[in-house]
Amino acid sequence: MSQPALFLHGWGLHGGVWADTLRALPGTAVDLPGYGATPGVAPYRAQTLADALAARIEAPVAVVGWSMGGMVALALAARHADKVARLALVATSPVFVRRPDWPHGLEADVLAGFAASLRADYRATVLRFLSLQARGGDDARAVIGRLRAQVFARGEPDAVTLADGLQLLRVVDLRAEAARVRCPTLVLHGAHDGLCPPAAARWLAGHIAGARLALHERAAHAPFLSHPHWFVAQLGAFLHG
Repeated sequence: MSQPALFLHGWGLHGGVWADTLRALPGTAVDLPGYGATPGVAPYRAQTLADALAARIEAPVAVVGWSMGGMVALALAARHADKVARLALVATSPVFVRRPDWPHGLEADVLAGFAASLRADYRATVLRFLSLQARGGDDARAVIGRLRAQVFARGEPDAVTLADGLQLLRVVDLRAEAARVRCPTLVLHGAHDGLCPPAAARWLAGHIAGARLALHERAAHAPFLSHPHWFVAQLGAFLHG
């Protein structure tokens, strides 16, 4: 039987995005700080989010994080090794925005544009950001539709939390944390991911000791929605190992 896991969602969404995966694999999906009924934290950084989650984990658990949730999961494994038995990073990058020493990220002005439009119409901005997550992969229209249906299923996300999350993505750099991860790690990624390029996944797999990369050649940023059978097979085998 697979080891139960703690599932972490991405920016703008909530734990409900994992509903289909949890029908196939044992685990629990939580809302990150600032989402749903979970209290927020300050400053809003991957490290402080990880610390808040660690305080709620009583025994070592497998942690599965997607996108921004993957960044939190990475920080959690690095900072609280006694709480993380296994780590699965889904469509995750240690650095989200492109820099002179990091070519595998989103252009800074694109993220800045989202931050500016968030202040004017956060609902439309969230929906537009979600649309980017499936672009280029198989079944993109259906995946976008499912993400859009999920986003407001538990009410409207807090506008301040959304803005803080975009700031987290702008400044995050978890390359040092990656070097400190010691638990078994699986990196799951789509070759058509336009938000976190596959080169970021290869970097993680190469800099986390013993990590393995599972790359789907036709998936984009949400492989658990676009290619659920592949995703469950890969993750289930890892959790069972």
